[in-house]
Amino acid sequence: MSKADNDFSAALEGKNIPILTLDEKWHLLFTEMEKTSEIEDLERRLNVLVKREAAIHDECKKIKVLKKKLLGDIVPLRDRVAKTGDKKADRQLQETKRLIEDCNRKLDSHEDELLDLPREMYKVNYDLMIATMDLCYEQMHDNTRSINQIDKWIRKVRIELKKNIIKLQEQEMENFNIYSYMHKIFGPEVIELFDMSYDPQRRHPIRTPDGEAGRNYIE
Repeated sequence: MSKADNDFSAALEGKNIPILTLDEKWHLLFTEMEKTSEIEDLERRLNVLVKREAAIHDECKKIKVLKKKLLGDIVPLRDRVAKTGDKKADRQLQETKRLIEDCNRKLDSHEDELLDLPREMYKVNYDLMIATMDLCYEQMHDNTRSINQIDKWIRKVRIELKKNIIKLQEQEMENFNIYSYMHKIFGPEVIELFDMSYDPQRRHPIRTPDGEAGRNYIE
């Protein structure tokens, strides 16, 4: 185990880490990212262990129900054999005892497995958590690099936009002033003739501070 793993283990001691494959929020993470082969492998292993634990608990319940029934059968069979010496009842008694012993062996085996399973599940779940964290932080770092590049581009464009807005406003004001001076120097009738000749509205409209053509602005 690496120093990083030791640090994580120490920090997580006593913390309740949910079984990730049973957590819907964990699955939602991968609507944003693609699972690595390591994550897929750990997910499969953890699901096998979870299903195995559930199957053992279910089997233990069934065995206990059967054992309870067998224990209920053994007393009358024993009494019957003791009173009558019935060989058939004796064979049934011996078979019942054997079945009870078989139940006990299976329960002992399952209990031993149930002691080991949580440790194994914790280890696989822990590895899956670390692999998930690695992927998430890698994705966030990639996103951050992209965000920083986009932010840099936006700031650059914003500066250029401000410069162009100022330039636009200055040139519109220049158009307005030129057109205004032309009116004052040559008079509206002469300007009207040149307007008709140059047709600024159709070919190169004269932009002014309010966004209208210069002639309309002066009027």
